[in-house]
Amino acid sequence: MYATTPDSAARETPGPSVDSSIAPPAPLLFTRREFAGAFGDLGTDLPLLVGVIVATGMDPTTVFVVFGVLQMLSGLAYRLPMPVQPLKAMAAIAISTKLAPPLLAAGGLIVGAVMLVLANTGLLGWLARTVPKAVVRGIQVGLGLQLATLALRRFLPSEGGRGYIVAAVALGLVVTLRENRRVPAALVVIGLGVLYAMIGWPADVAAPFGARLPVLPARWPTLDEFARASVLLALPQIALSLGNSVLATRQVVADLFPERAPLTVQRIGTTYALMNLMAAPLGGLPVCHGSGGMVGHYTFGARSGGSVVLYGGFLLLAGFFLVGDPASFQRLFPGPVLGVLLLVEAVAVMLLARDIVRQRWAFMLTLACGVTAAYAPYGYAVALVAGTVAWYVARRVRRAQQP
Repeated sequence: MYATTPDSAARETPGPSVDSSIAPPAPLLFTRREFAGAFGDLGTDLPLLVGVIVATGMDPTTVFVVFGVLQMLSGLAYRLPMPVQPLKAMAAIAISTKLAPPLLAAGGLIVGAVMLVLANTGLLGWLARTVPKAVVRGIQVGLGLQLATLALRRFLPSEGGRGYIVAAVALGLVVTLRENRRVPAALVVIGLGVLYAMIGWPADVAAPFGARLPVLPARWPTLDEFARASVLLALPQIALSLGNSVLATRQVVADLFPERAPLTVQRIGTTYALMNLMAAPLGGLPVCHGSGGMVGHYTFGARSGGSVVLYGGFLLLAGFFLVGDPASFQRLFPGPVLGVLLLVEAVAVMLLARDIVRQRWAFMLTLACGVTAAYAPYGYAVALVAGTVAWYVARRVRRAQQP
């Protein structure tokens, strides 16, 4: 357990001893609820996938197919709703600066190699033991704030007055069907969005249909591109990944699946690394695991890796048959509907911090770290380092004041 005041040690106690080598693997479920949960992270992934493809000129079929394969491998490996997400810092930089694909590939290879070293030298384990739970919760709150801001500012207003009506109906469906096991909310909301898109499809916009095959990258990154990517892409991304992709994801697994054997940061970091070392040479996006993605799948019904396998299958089919024109493909999922899915995911992520509301100091630190992570430059790195330092300084001061 974690401490409730700065006087106590801020570490987890070891969980029950479980020999994962003899424990039977958790089953993969393919129910309606798993299928609904499969779309719980679409509001996060789709804009980044399409945005990077359009900005960089990467082959859309290759990007979707590689992304889909990685989803399926993650679901099979973890047997949990452990989805794969685009690396957000890298994607944002790629979209804003229109990076060349080899530079993005170089960034993915660098973060993959660095994470592999961190995971297998014990440094990730040390970090997990050192960072207090209040700071991890703050990183989750920061992620929730970012997702909610994105939903409210970009997606919900994107269709004007009609869009707000669609969003209101979608949100009403989510609230009404949130406990319904026969009619999962996410399926109904996605269906509503596709129907709305098809009814209002512009006559001058081609439908995103047609069979296509992936294309391997034209060339390997140069040494100069590796050097540039290390500063431009890898440094900001690694700080974000340590907080959200590794520590916060490990905590979400403990929160949502306490009956499972404890998931180590070494394993999360290793699969993170291997995914990037695999994706870059194939022409895929740099990727990570993400706490918000898991919460999104879980919130809409997923309880096993089946949802991630199904999501990967959808992305494979989309890559082969639907994304010749990424902008047209994105029209199938209107912004207001994606915004509702994103907003629900954001609230679910932030609610994970409710277990420390009664712990005054921890809760104040969580809020401070959350706001910093969401809105400050290099917010996740600042929240991770400054929040941890603040925790231990406050603990030392408190101990010094005791008689």
